[in-house]
Amino acid sequence: MKIHEYQAKKFLTDFGIPVPRGGVASTPAEARKVAEKLGGPVVVKAQAQAGGRGQAGGIKTAPSPDTVEALAAAMLGTRLVTHQTPPEGVPVTSVLVEEAVASRQELYLGLTIDSSLGLPTMIASEAGGMEIEEVASSHPERVLKVAIDPVAGFQPFLGRQLAYGMNLDAGLVRPMVELMANLYRLFQAHDASLVEINPLVVTEEGKLLALDAKINFDDNALFRHADLESLRDPGQESALELQALDLGLKNYVKLDGNVACMVNGAGLAMAALDVITLAGGEPANFLDIGTMNNTDRVVNAFRLFLSDPNVKAVMVNIFGGMARADIIAQGIVEAYRDLDIKLPVVVRLAGTNVEEGDRILADSGLDVIRAATLQEAAERAVAAAREVS
Repeated sequence: MKIHEYQAKKFLTDFGIPVPRGGVASTPAEARKVAEKLGGPVVVKAQAQAGGRGQAGGIKTAPSPDTVEALAAAMLGTRLVTHQTPPEGVPVTSVLVEEAVASRQELYLGLTIDSSLGLPTMIASEAGGMEIEEVASSHPERVLKVAIDPVAGFQPFLGRQLAYGMNLDAGLVRPMVELMANLYRLFQAHDASLVEINPLVVTEEGKLLALDAKINFDDNALFRHADLESLRDPGQESALELQALDLGLKNYVKLDGNVACMVNGAGLAMAALDVITLAGGEPANFLDIGTMNNTDRVVNAFRLFLSDPNVKAVMVNIFGGMARADIIAQGIVEAYRDLDIKLPVVVRLAGTNVEEGDRILADSGLDVIRAATLQEAAERAVAAAREVS
């Protein structure tokens, strides 16, 4: 779950990490009041859960309250389009008005889970203010990482290793290590999947200040943090992904293609997307329906596919281990019975109870397209989508 910058900065403040003075506004008049209270030049920042806001015109400097009001009026009620948003962009319903800060150095600091290690990992770079992925690609030596043992916690020697590697002045090493320790406390206390400060600046006065902040929370841990749910902004999320959550389909991600995929297992689902692409098609979604043997979940998956106007064909690829092929087959039959399915549907079943699953589909008389392998299923689904288009 993502939150807005102004919300993320409240978490930073709660954990002793300094941020610029500022306030959030949902109207131009409110933005003007914040600017008048701050005094001096300010920065107006569109609150949108995407990177690249500055390049897209979502971050502007304003010398006076009059300018702030005009900039807020131009941003609010629009949709911001960046390289990290859908083509239609995301709505801007609030702006963050902050004091403008002069800096002498811009740094990057982040915390995430390194899946290859299965450990929290702190990432730091002296090249802040840029996309960290670009820095890692063009200058990998400038991106520093340390893995953190969750039993031992964040140790000061790890912070010193990063701080010296960022070429900080000696007098800033201790404050930086303290800031890193606070960032790890935040990350751990709230079950975050990402905490990022970019840029973390050294001000002209020689102080560390978080100019920007991003926090993502682990959806699977939200049951432990009932208070976090109120921070969710549904307007920033895909309507289909929200519908998927309502339907009990947690592992759904909307994509831009036209071949809908229903797969069990995240690895197999990723492989299915690759095979569809290799077959010349484009997947419409990632969906791992999991191993719950429940026909309702299959029906709800079809209900979701039918809600996506881009979908021209459906590919069901089930390799039954704990999941039973006969339950999936029965779910497909029930989906046809309960829903108006006119899209071509390609089904590949293998594994547990596949013979019974084949029998159920054969006896149903449904006009589904059968496939024996994943590659065959992808090729037939891509071809069917082209015919519909």
